[in-house]
This record gives sequence, C-alpha cells and structure tokens, in this order.
Amino acid sequence: MWKWEAEGEAKAVIVMVHGAMEHHRRYGWLIEMWRLSGFHVIMGDLPGQGMTTRSRRGHIDSFDEYIFEVKDWIQAAYQFNLPVFLIGHSMGGLISIRLLQEEKMNLAGVVLSSPCLGLVNYPAKMTNLFSSVLNVVAPSFRVNSGLTVDMATRNPDVREADVNDTLYITKVSVRWYHELIQAIKFAFENNDKIQDLPFLVMQGGDDKIVNKHTVRDWFNDVPLSEKRFKEWPKCYHEIFNEPEREEVFEYAKDFFNSQLKAIGYIV
Repeated sequence: MWKWEAEGEAKAVIVMVHGAMEHHRRYGWLIEMWRLSGFHVIMGDLPGQGMTTRSRRGHIDSFDEYIFEVKDWIQAAYQFNLPVFLIGHSMGGLISIRLLQEEKMNLAGVVLSSPCLGLVNYPAKMTNLFSSVLNVVAPSFRVNSGLTVDMATRNPDVREADVNDTLYITKVSVRWYHELIQAIKFAFENNDKIQDLPFLVMQGGDDKIVNKHTVRDWFNDVPLSEKRFKEWPKCYHEIFNEPEREEVFEYAKDFFNSQLKAIGYIV
C-alpha cells in the first residue's frame, strides 16, 4: 500500500479501493485533490492487479483476498489517529460493501462510486455453463474481460493513458468471474448485516459497465440510518474521471465535511 499525506494540517484519512482491471496509479488526480483538501490518502493495488504480482494477473482464489487486503489498509489508516473514510469504486465498492457486512470498522463515512452490484452485460448462458466447468477443472484459465477503455469514461485523456497502460488488465480468470458474481449475490443477501454508517452512493447515469438499476435496488433496500444517492446523468462508469469530475469531487468532499462536522471536527 501507499500513503500520501495532506497538504498542511490533515483533518481525516481516506482509504480508496480501486475497481477491477485497474490500479492505484490511475487515481493520481483524485489523490492530489484530496491532499489539497486536507485529507491523507491510503491506497494499494488489489491482489492480482496493478503492481501486486505478474504471475496471478486477473486471478484470485477467493473474493475474501480482497476483503482482507482492504481491511489491512483501513487498519493502517488508524495510525494517523484521525477520522477515517472509505471510498470504493466499482468492484472496490462491492469489496467495501462485503467488508462492512462481515466486519465492524471504525469509519466516519463511506462513498461508493458506481459500485459493482450488477453488470450491464453478462456472458451468454452457454458460455456461463462452460465457465462453471472451467471454474472446477481449470480455475486460473483466463479469458478476455470484454471491457474496453471507451466503455469506462468519456474523458479522452484518460482513454489515451489507459490504452498505453501496461498495468491495465484485459484478461480475467474464470474463478475471478465466479467469485465476483457470488460476491454480488452475497451483497444483496446480507444487506441486513451491513454496518450502520453514513453512506453516499454515486452512480453514472450512462454507465456502460455496471447496471445502474441494480445499484439503485441495493441502495433502496439497505437499512442505513443515513444514506444518500446521487446519479450523474451524463457520466459513464468512472465518475471521478469524467469531464464533470471536479463537480463529482466537490459533492463527495461536501459529504465528508458534513460527517466531520457531525462528529465535532472543525472543517
């Protein structure tokens, strides 16, 4: 994991969890925005992604690997003795949900960015059946993810950078896919077990990857004392990379600042 300290006196720590296929280096702009706003940032690359390993790229044995990793990042954030917030994008949002359904963490609030709670496109039934067999006999067998840079964001600069990014993953294992689908199922089934924290769920209105309707269904069902839902109508999947990203950032920052005020921190 990596740590970036705030410019000036810090008021809180943000733990960020990236999505599938990607890595922490894609969050340089967002990390800098948080630093300049008085937040420390902690982030790492999830198992099998980014700089963690080359041999298991796009593969995990269990979704729990992600949950354990993010739990470690949050525990590292406690060392600053400041309020801790969690941001999870896409699969990182799903990981955040599953962690908070399994564990009680000392957090001041959570932001989910286009959380992976359902896909726009699923494999054909025959392909899915074949992958179920492979999941048993050859779980590390990798296939093309079917996702493209153009599906993630309208931002031309980000698209260009991603095309030339050697750390960006294009193939995933059949085990990874089945673990993802099972985690989505568990996210809905265990909604009543989630830790009661302030949540802000932000969703791209023109998301080409995550099904915005299933995200809304999860949000409507989750029994939280304080929850907000914000849809950004024109945005694709990566709302913090979109042309509107400064507005998206300010909305998230206002949410965090309101939580700090609520617990008695001066903002």
